[in-house]
Amino acid sequence: MALINPYLNFNGNTEEAFTFYKSVFGGEFAMIVRFKDMPHHESPLSETDANKLMHIALPIGKGNVLMATDFLESMGQKMIEGNRYSVSISAESKAEADKLFNGLSAGGKIEMPIADSPWGSYFGLFKDKFGIQWMVDFDPKYNGQI
Repeated sequence: MALINPYLNFNGNTEEAFTFYKSVFGGEFAMIVRFKDMPHHESPLSETDANKLMHIALPIGKGNVLMATDFLESMGQKMIEGNRYSVSISAESKAEADKLFNGLSAGGKIEMPIADSPWGSYFGLFKDKFGIQWMVDFDPKYNGQI
C-alpha cells in the first residue's frame, strides 16, 4: 500500500523552517537536495536560487516523512493561497503509481505528467478536480527504510 505524507512549499525559507522542525521533532534529514544539484536546461539559476532547497525530507515517527521545497519566482513559481502544500504519495510500484496518478488526476489539471524524473524516480504532479495538489512518486531504489 502507498504511503501518504505532507509536502510543503516555502517562499525561500525551507531550510530555516526545517531546521526549526528538526529541533522540535528530532531525528536527521533523510535527504537534502539543492537546486544547484539538478541539471537546468532552460536558463542558469542565480547563486541565491541555486542554493535554495529543491527537496528536503525529515522522517517523523514510524513511516512518516515531512517534505518540502522552495518556490523559485525565477522559474515562474509564485506562492499563493492554496499552493503551500501537496499530498505526496509514495507508491510501491510503477503500476500502482500510474493507477493512483490516473485515477486521482481525472477531471483535474496535470502540472507534470508522470514520467521518469532527473532525480531517478517515477514522478508526476497534478491538482485534482477539487483543487487539492498531489504528487505521485515511485522510487525503484527505495527499500522501505528512511
